[in-house]
Amino acid sequence: MPRILIIEDDAAFCQMLQRFLAKKGYDVEASFTAEDAKKKFKGGDFDMVITDLRLPNYDGIELLSDIKAINSKIPVLVMTSYAEVSTAVTAMKKGAFDYISKPFTPEEMVMLVENALNQKVKQVETVAESNEKEAQDKITLNVGNGIKGISDASKKLHEYIKLVAPTDMSILITGESGTGKEVTAKSIHDTSKRKDFSFVAVDCGAIPKEIATSEFFGHVKGSFTGAIEDKIGHFEAANGGTLFLDEIGNLSYENQIQLLRALQERKIKRVGSTKEVSVDVRVITATNEDLVEAVEKGTFREDLYHRINEFSIETPSLQERFEDLPLFADFFLDKANKSLDKRVLGFSDETTAVFNQYHWPGNLRELQNIIKRSVLLTTGDIIQTDVLPKELFEGNKKVESENFSKDAYEKDQIIRALKETNFNKSKAAKLLKVTRKTLYNKINLYNLDL
Repeated sequence: MPRILIIEDDAAFCQMLQRFLAKKGYDVEASFTAEDAKKKFKGGDFDMVITDLRLPNYDGIELLSDIKAINSKIPVLVMTSYAEVSTAVTAMKKGAFDYISKPFTPEEMVMLVENALNQKVKQVETVAESNEKEAQDKITLNVGNGIKGISDASKKLHEYIKLVAPTDMSILITGESGTGKEVTAKSIHDTSKRKDFSFVAVDCGAIPKEIATSEFFGHVKGSFTGAIEDKIGHFEAANGGTLFLDEIGNLSYENQIQLLRALQERKIKRVGSTKEVSVDVRVITATNEDLVEAVEKGTFREDLYHRINEFSIETPSLQERFEDLPLFADFFLDKANKSLDKRVLGFSDETTAVFNQYHWPGNLRELQNIIKRSVLLTTGDIIQTDVLPKELFEGNKKVESENFSKDAYEKDQIIRALKETNFNKSKAAKLLKVTRKTLYNKINLYNLDL
C-alpha cells in the first residue's frame, strides 16, 4: 500500500484530504507543521509527499528543498492558491513533480497522485525500459498544440505553459528563430480560458510602419487614401481572445508608444475615428532579439518591455532538446505525408545518422522543411540520404568551424568538471549547472570517451 505524507496547516482540510485518500487505498499520515513533517519524513518510508506552499513559520520552497535533499527521487505535489503562479514556477524548478491550485476536486487530486506514483515506479526500471515507456506513454503528438517531448527542456517548456495558461499575464516568448514560438503561444491560448475566442497572430516585422496603426487598430472609410471601407484592426479581431505579436522588436518607436497606450488603457481608436472601443485582449509577444539590450540602446521602450514581460518563456533550441529529434522527425513525417498525400514509412539508418550529426541551426522549422522536401522526393517507403539537401552534409563542417572556439571552451569545461568530481557525472552536471541528460548529450557530442 503506497504511503503518502500530507503537510497542511489547515487541520480540518488536511484531515478531510487524509480520509479521502485513505478511502482510495492509500496509507496516509498528516503533519500540520514543517518541523513535524521533516521528522516524520526522516523516520518513515514514504512514496509521495503532498504539501501546501503556504506554511506558518516556514517557507514552502525551502521545505521542498529539504525533502529533496533527503530523497531526491520522492515525488512532491505542491498545493497553491490560484494567484501563486510565480511560486508554483519556482517549486517546479526546485523539483516538484506537479502543482494543484486550490480549490480542487477530489478527482483531480487522485489523478495527480496516481501519476506521481506511476512515475516513481518507472524510476526504478532499467534505463532502456524507462525510455521505452516514456516514448509510449508520455509523448503526446497533437497538431494543435505541437509536440510534447521527453527531454528536460521540453518538459520544462510545457510545465511553464501549463502554469501560465490559466492566468491573464502578458507573456514574452524568447528563443532562436525556428524554435516554435508561435506554436508555444497557440498552446497557451488553447489551454486558457480564452480558448473559445480568436487567436490572432501578427508578424510585426512584416508590417510597414506607415500602415501599422491601421493594422493594429483599424480605420474608417475615407480616413486616408485607399481606405475604401471600414476595417477592424488586430486588437478588435482578437477581442476576448489572444493577440500574438511576433518579432515585436521590429516595431518603430512611434508604434511602440501606440501599443503601450492600448495595453494600458485597454481601449483603441480606429484611424479617422474619435470613438474609443474597449478591448479585452491577452497579449503574447515573441522575439529572437535581446530586448534588454535594445532597451539599453534606446531602440525599445523600457515601460513597454515591462508591460509585455509579466512572465517570460524561452523556447529551447533543437540542440537543447536533442532527445526529442526522433519524435519531431516522425511528427513532421506524418504531417508531410498528409500534406503531400504520400505514404513514406520512415528514415533509413544512414539518414538518421545524418540527422543526429547535424547541428540544426534553423531548429524545428529547418527540420520540418527538410523532411517535407525529402518526402516529396522519395519514391520508395524509406527516406534515403540521396534525397537530403547537401547542406546537411556540408553544414556540419561550417558550423563546427564557426563554433570552434565556443565548442572547444565548452568541451574543456566539461572535462574540468568531470576531473574535479572524480568523474561523477551527477556531481559534474550540478557543477556545470545542467541536467544529467544534457551532460550525457554533450559527452556524446564531443566524443568524450570517459
